Amino acid sequence: MYAEVRSVERLTPSMIRVVFAGGELHAFEPSSATDAYINARFLPLNSPISVPFTDDDLDGVDAELRPKPRRFTVRRWNADASELTIDFVAHGDVGFAGSWAQRAKPGDRLQFSGPSGSYRPSIDVDWHLMVGDESALPAIGAALEAIEPGRQVQVVAVVDNAGCELDLPSRGDVSITWLHREGVDDIEALLPNSVAAMTFPEGSFDVFVHGEAAEVRAVRKHLLSERGVSKDGASISPYWRRTYTDEAWREIKRDWIADQANDV
Repeated sequence: MYAEVRSVERLTPSMIRVVFAGGELHAFEPSSATDAYINARFLPLNSPISVPFTDDDLDGVDAELRPKPRRFTVRRWNADASELTIDFVAHGDVGFAGSWAQRAKPGDRLQFSGPSGSYRPSIDVDWHLMVGDESALPAIGAALEAIEPGRQVQVVAVVDNAGCELDLPSRGDVSITWLHREGVDDIEALLPNSVAAMTFPEGSFDVFVHGEAAEVRAVRKHLLSERGVSKDGASISPYWRRTYTDEAWREIKRDWIADQANDV
């Protein structure tokens, strides 16, 4: 499936919103999960391939010129307008996806499959805990929009500075703690330490924790060992690893997650 860029908006210095329409979006089947994601395939700048393409079109194409797969959260699906909104984290020219989003303009095409997803805020708990960094904000934002009116939500989010904070509308009773890396020596401890210092509301809760691998791992260990969170009742997963390229992280991610499972 492919779609065309309808609009591009810089939300913050590190977040770009791209709205897609047209193409084959008439066949898009949305997921009820608030962490629904698409599997996008980004073409290198000098690739001889154009969108749309088939696997047969890739025969004989050098590996470095082939499409690069990346997963991105569905921030919003507008069924009436057949518009798909994706928020991209962009830090300079690092990575295929972020640099693509910075160059994107109306009419550009992106090929993808999906969506898939697994988390949606439970209606059977008293409150919700959502924790993450910029990479998790699209899913957190989608979840907050799906929350029932008045339902209590505690959000802890880490970004570079105050200019990178996002407006996250919700009908719920939402408390957001914004953490800033700027000026902090041990940025890897910022998110875990903040969660560990929280006073949790009374009652049952579900958990959504996603973002940088080491930070997610530390938060997971705390929640499972100190807060009585069940492995089965939590959505906890690393999206990326600091100092690793996307390709390098993909190579070790499965082993990382397997090792993480042994923490608690």
